[in-house]
Amino acid sequence: MKPTFLGRFLMAALLLGAGVAAASNKQSANVPQTDADIAKHVRHEVLMYPYYSIWDDVNFRVTNGQVELLGAVSQPFKKSDIDRLVRNVPGVTSLTDELKVLPLSPNDDRLRLQIARAIYRDPAFTRYAIQALPPIHIIVENGHVTLTGVVSTPMEKEIAGIRASAGLSFGPVINNLEVEHPSVKKS
Repeated sequence: MKPTFLGRFLMAALLLGAGVAAASNKQSANVPQTDADIAKHVRHEVLMYPYYSIWDDVNFRVTNGQVELLGAVSQPFKKSDIDRLVRNVPGVTSLTDELKVLPLSPNDDRLRLQIARAIYRDPAFTRYAIQALPPIHIIVENGHVTLTGVVSTPMEKEIAGIRASAGLSFGPVINNLEVEHPSVKKS
């Protein structure tokens, strides 16, 4: 027995309705409900962004679904890309983008490379150097150097600062590295 036109229409409508309901349930299941969930997702998006590097420092705050981006990026396109990625995170209700675009300067680029080599060629940092995104970020703005990120021990923070200071920056290196295990001393 062949189904009638009305029978096929009703069956198609039923299947379509079930598909829409399943899709809306899936979407609501993926929407983060807390600021911690949103922060985790934003962090993932920033770290997975293929052009995020040791020359960039992106931080953020989440309050009631409102995200505030802070820090600096080395290229203008990175600011707009990260802005777009974060706006698309489920649960983000608004975004304040305070990311600073560092000046495009061949001298700053040379200084970044020089300092990265000085830090990551040191034996204390070989385990960091082999990571896809090493944890020490080198922010250079008009010859002024700031180190950000996280290291394991206070000794590593000191060594990174000394290595960066050996570069030819215009002024002292600002060492804003955080220490993961402040009570651990490495010999």
